[in-house]
Amino acid sequence: MKIAMIGTGYVGLVSGVCFSDFGHEVVCVDKNPAKIEMLERGEVPIYEPGLDSLMEKNVAAGRLTFTENLAEAVDGAEAVFIAVGTPTRRGDGHADLSFVYAAAEEIAGCVANGTVIVTKSTVPVGTNREVERIVREAKPELEFDVASNPEFLREGAAIDDFMRPDRVVVGVSSDRARDVMGDIYRPLFLRDFPIVYTDLESAEMIKYAANAFLATKITFINEIAALCERVGADIKSVSKGMGLDNRIGNKFLHAGPGYGGSCFPKDTSALARIGQDHSSPLQLTEAVIKVNDEVKRRMITKIADMCGGGFNGKTIAVLGVTFKPNTDDMRDAPSLTIVPAMIGAGANVRVVDPQGRREGETLLPGVEWAEDPYTASEDADAVVILTEWNEFRALDLSRMAAGMRSARMADLRNIYSREDVRSAGFEEYVAVGR
Repeated sequence: MKIAMIGTGYVGLVSGVCFSDFGHEVVCVDKNPAKIEMLERGEVPIYEPGLDSLMEKNVAAGRLTFTENLAEAVDGAEAVFIAVGTPTRRGDGHADLSFVYAAAEEIAGCVANGTVIVTKSTVPVGTNREVERIVREAKPELEFDVASNPEFLREGAAIDDFMRPDRVVVGVSSDRARDVMGDIYRPLFLRDFPIVYTDLESAEMIKYAANAFLATKITFINEIAALCERVGADIKSVSKGMGLDNRIGNKFLHAGPGYGGSCFPKDTSALARIGQDHSSPLQLTEAVIKVNDEVKRRMITKIADMCGGGFNGKTIAVLGVTFKPNTDDMRDAPSLTIVPAMIGAGANVRVVDPQGRREGETLLPGVEWAEDPYTASEDADAVVILTEWNEFRALDLSRMAAGMRSARMADLRNIYSREDVRSAGFEEYVAVGR
């Protein structure tokens, strides 16, 4: 089957490459000529483990191509996926759907009868109906169907998530759309991965509800962590004890400096606005957003207290600035709140991150970039672990402490134990919820 994928951002590129690995003929289209040229050279514009080799394999097999020409991409395609960005709209928290609707208008100008137009982007309830209206208004005689197919990809593990999903959600309003989507995902169905068929509105809501629930788990455990610090409990023990309950599960119960990334911040914000617009306020989701912002600010206070009450004149080594390991994504990362606050209070900040420098040089002006943790911490007054990259899990703590002016560590991902850090020569160690 031929598939056109509109948008070669994170979701579009990963989905397009994986669909081609299913054996489909996939054409990825993007308006950015520099990005298309990069992809045609075999270069991947994002960091995602394994994506480069999988893309190379399917390009070589002739199943995966790239173009700026949308008409060329959709020509002969049985399914056209919209995988463009839906960022938070400035000022009101709504999802910005301008890219989705612009894609729908362009599709209408060149799509053929019988095509299924599939929204892969995360969109509010009612968006697919609006896509259908836009296309039908532009070309009334066209015979087409619309489907909703939200993604559930974790950055850093996206390929495995696509190939071995917990479930695939497909919203349809016709038998033809269901048949086409079934054919697209047949390789997963044959391996017994569940495909959940729903109406369009339910598929749209599933994505937002799932992300809001996961954000709630993270925020809940961070609030419990703050209480643990007050009463003398250990959040790692509390999380383990909670997670062993099958009704709760152990995922997303790791205390830290707050959630970030491309999904949770914008999706909780959009869901809250949807609730307000429909006179059904989601008070829990609104509280999650507020508390998550407070968690980040609490981390600033924690680090400042460790440094003797402030940052002025201090040199701080920051390990990790991406919102999670195994990605170069810094969207709404805790570092974008914490690092500027330290700089604004007079600190000299050195940063090391295996993949974060490309975006970080623009998003974090005023920091000094180091090649490794030991260089970053040389003559520093404190080291702060913000992202739990594997490279930071087995540091030579004695070497690090010996090179620091004042050996203090704020371990905001709870990688180490107080005993190990103190025995290595650190005079002070603070963590989250411990």
